[in-house]
Amino acid sequence: MAPSPAGTLIALAALAAFLARQPLVLAISDRRRGHRYARTVTAERAFALLALIAAASLAGAVALGRGRLLVAVGLAAPLAALALAFDLSRRSRALAAELSGAMAIGSTVAAIALSGTWRLAPALGLWGVLAARSVSSIAYVRARLRLERGEPDHRAVVLATQIAAVLAVTALAVAHLAPWLSVAAFGVLGLRAALGLSPWRIPLQTWQLGLTEIGFGALTVAAVIVGIRIEG
Repeated sequence: MAPSPAGTLIALAALAAFLARQPLVLAISDRRRGHRYARTVTAERAFALLALIAAASLAGAVALGRGRLLVAVGLAAPLAALALAFDLSRRSRALAAELSGAMAIGSTVAAIALSGTWRLAPALGLWGVLAARSVSSIAYVRARLRLERGEPDHRAVVLATQIAAVLAVTALAVAHLAPWLSVAAFGVLGLRAALGLSPWRIPLQTWQLGLTEIGFGALTVAAVIVGIRIEG
């Protein structure tokens, strides 16, 4: 929707930053235990290389994008820092860690749009759609995994989250910050959560659930793209 050389560099920076998390956590964990293995050296080198790629790509994007994308980067920075703090404290599976990480990486879409010709409000609207998708999906997946293990799933809270996501995206559509087709996509996501947490669900293994969610994520992105193309 907003192709540009700066946008390509932003995508590269985001990918490198995401991949740098694991070697950083591994290296710091080894150091905290007072050990330095061959893997520690490899992790440190991998982190250094990925961090360099991320920093260089972001610098290039800022130069080409005239700095407008820094608005999205600045808004996402606290979320990224929170997610990293959870990683380093070995609590990466905490709800707050997953939410902050997903919402931080979602800022990429706003940064790419801002580096092109998009105005601030519509660019943040795209981020809002991805944030709603992240929150609702993380809540559903966590509940679904608990349900498959026979643990309390808190389905009422999860379904309320799905409804809140639909209402949030509807508000964005009313404000002309998201296409109406994205509201329909979130309706489908809500139905999938209701069915997936019901007695009529099809049992899924963790990897199957992950692949299914990738498919629903692709559906959401496609709905946003097509909706924007249709509505102009």
